[in-house]
Amino acid sequence: MKNISLLLLFVVTSLLYSCKESKHAATNKVYKQQVKEYAKILREYPVRDSAGLKYGADWAGTTNFSMRKPNYVIIHHTAQNGEEETIRTFTLPRTQVSSHYVVSRDGTVHHMLNDLLRAHHAGVGRWGSITDMNSCSIGIELDNNGSEPFSDALMNSLVQLLERLKKAYNIPTSNFIGHLDWAPGRKVDPSRYFNWQLLAAKGFGHWYDTTGVTVPADFNAIYALKMIGYNTAKPEIAIQSYKIHFVPKDTSRVLNETDRKIIFSLLSKYQ
Repeated sequence: MKNISLLLLFVVTSLLYSCKESKHAATNKVYKQQVKEYAKILREYPVRDSAGLKYGADWAGTTNFSMRKPNYVIIHHTAQNGEEETIRTFTLPRTQVSSHYVVSRDGTVHHMLNDLLRAHHAGVGRWGSITDMNSCSIGIELDNNGSEPFSDALMNSLVQLLERLKKAYNIPTSNFIGHLDWAPGRKVDPSRYFNWQLLAAKGFGHWYDTTGVTVPADFNAIYALKMIGYNTAKPEIAIQSYKIHFVPKDTSRVLNETDRKIIFSLLSKYQ
């Protein structure tokens, strides 16, 4: 139990460290209270499982455990009018939405939730075999209304943040995706203005190279999109998300020969 108590003390201390008095003092206070409640649940003995069952004296606490480890990064745009509106949205209990980070237009990074905790940012979707992205990802919201370019200051700060996250959690290059990739048809963020090619060049996600590519006659592009990760239950919706990400100037929902080359090139990178 000593090891468990020390771990809980470390977690609570690290979570509360950044919550200094500021203009967000009121909501920071609520954050602290919620963290304390979770710490109380972790300390509870006998341990309860997710079904609420008590094991009493038969419970034997293992000494081998750790906190949640994020393995994906999901990038969003806020679709709101400035960072303050977004921060307000994420601090109102009735909205039930949140993210780990908000990156403002001027490059300021707001860390809203400890990386080891589960934010409510991805919602319903699917990527490969994953159906609960909130449990394994970090959500980053970019201060952008979806109909404008992303500022250089914002992109510079985002790259620095992604560098830290990738190194800290050993996140694979393939696992930096957009909300639109996770939830085709339901979400389109970050928008067609977002520079995925720049991120890929820095090691966050992949980009294609169709130089010298010859696509086999029997190549199934829709199946390849599924292998990359897209939910292809509705092919035209998967195509739309693929194009927003990789061919943003093309607003159609059909695949041409250029698309087939791009998808063929991407498939080898995402496998």
